[in-house]
Amino acid sequence: MKGEMEHPSHSADDARAVAEAARETEWTSRSFVRELFEGRLRLGLIHPFPAADPADVAKAKPFFDALERFLIERVDSDRIDREGQVPADVIDGLRALGAFGIKIPEVYGGLGLSQLMYTHAIGLVTSWDGSLTALLSASQSIGVAVPLQLFGTDEQKRRYLPRIAKGAISAFALTEQAAGSDPAGLTTHAELAADGTHWILNGEKLWCTNGPIAELLVVMARTDTKITAFIVEASWPGVEVVHRLQFMGLRGMENGVLRFHNVRVPAANVIWGAGKGLKLALTTLNTGRLTLPASCAAGARRALQISRQWARERVQWGKPIGQHDAIAQKLGRMAADVFAMDAVSDLASLLADRGTTDIRLEAAIAKLWNSEVGFRVVDDCLQIRGGRGYETADSLRLRGERPDPVERMARDFRINRIFEGSSEIMRLFIAREALDTHLVIAGDLINPKAATGKRLQALLRCALFYAVWYPRQWLGWGHWPRYAEFGQLARHVRFVERRSRKLARTLFHAMVRFGPKLELRQAVLFRLVDVGAELLAMSAAVTRAHALASDNDRTAVEVADLFCQHARRRVDGLFRDTFGPEDVTTYRLAQRVMADEFAWIEAGLAGGER
Repeated sequence: MKGEMEHPSHSADDARAVAEAARETEWTSRSFVRELFEGRLRLGLIHPFPAADPADVAKAKPFFDALERFLIERVDSDRIDREGQVPADVIDGLRALGAFGIKIPEVYGGLGLSQLMYTHAIGLVTSWDGSLTALLSASQSIGVAVPLQLFGTDEQKRRYLPRIAKGAISAFALTEQAAGSDPAGLTTHAELAADGTHWILNGEKLWCTNGPIAELLVVMARTDTKITAFIVEASWPGVEVVHRLQFMGLRGMENGVLRFHNVRVPAANVIWGAGKGLKLALTTLNTGRLTLPASCAAGARRALQISRQWARERVQWGKPIGQHDAIAQKLGRMAADVFAMDAVSDLASLLADRGTTDIRLEAAIAKLWNSEVGFRVVDDCLQIRGGRGYETADSLRLRGERPDPVERMARDFRINRIFEGSSEIMRLFIAREALDTHLVIAGDLINPKAATGKRLQALLRCALFYAVWYPRQWLGWGHWPRYAEFGQLARHVRFVERRSRKLARTLFHAMVRFGPKLELRQAVLFRLVDVGAELLAMSAAVTRAHALASDNDRTAVEVADLFCQHARRRVDGLFRDTFGPEDVTTYRLAQRVMADEFAWIEAGLAGGER
């Protein structure tokens, strides 16, 4: 039995190999976003906008009603933020409601609600308290329950799912001091005992949400050269909570450093099989990260509500501030963005429920786009509220003003651009998947390490594929529908179709221009990923508005139209700047900054360099 491993040194090639080995390489189902990146608008995959099953909605309503009453009557969010802890009676109350088993099938004691109803429930919680969102979503979106339902054995499900449904809090332990987005740096390790009955687990995990209070953990550890997922019970000897961490926001979130010292893990507690842990984690996140865009949308809705009320009530220079153009511009854009955020989030969850679409790209973009746009909405809310937005709710209450928690919202929301894959990592993941077809066709051609035979085969594949594919991206063969059923929104659908073809050919141009060095030109890739995200948001907003307009509600069409007008300008700006000539200059200067050549800019700081 060994103690702590030394941090391994690994190259960029090692890291890439680990990530590639964990990828889902097969596209067994269609993906709307993947088709967009390849220049095809397959509107039939999302239009008509998927509808929630009325039976699912009816089944969820009693729980929603009880949850809302509980939040209003029992949860003091300002106290949680002030004291930095969720009271035990609140956790017990959530257990009594069944809030820890929302998606767990009824046969195991859960509520058995759909993915859409689950994300709506988490959105309801977010609209009241972000720390509770962290508690519930870490346990149910990426904790033990989801990997078990996807990959667990019948015996594992029978043993653990009823416990989780009753309120056993769970956590997901992957990140380490030297291993975050790059899992190749993982040092926690497990060795199989000689008799094969158990594994010996050693290591330390960082930033484990729910870790300090969890009963059950999914722990990722090295087993030889691969990574394996283990179910670990926090009560077992050798499991230690080193300390609880403190953060800028979500101050009631239980997040800590966990240490494992010679923990005996039964062989039966391996999920899916040895060496499949990283692939399990990525697959789990395809649906697990859908919680975050829903919670971002709910937080943005609350910000819009606060802004609307204040813009109407606050009078300056003789009229409500919402009638001044500076504020009206913000308010109108916020409403349009929130509508699109809801559409993007619901579309991803509804596609997950339908089960006929590969949603890895839809989920990743929903997380990326909603967290980025939502933070802008919350920031605009703070700006509209002015000094009252920067003031704490407790202070506002003491002065007799409405205690809108905008200051807390801004702190709580910021982590969404980091949680479950930072925006930068999400863009890299999306870019890799967007280029997948081109890499399959032409990868060996641009790979300087490929053998001559493979390069010749790739050349033939390219000639056959691109002779048809590339002209189509310019001429639009087979893409001449007018989309008349969308009325005034039809022009936006046509825009998406044309820009999807431009996106496809620009990705191809980038690959030809940079070859294997394209992965290093992240600024270029990120702009093109952002184009794809905007096109998805436009598509979701238009199809959602069309579905709502069928009930004679034209307001949805109006707000979708405004959103698309703003999105079109963003898309064309991204295309204009795709191959920004300042990228190389900026990169080179950044390297010189790290070499201290520009340290003189930092002069005048108290204490000097720290």
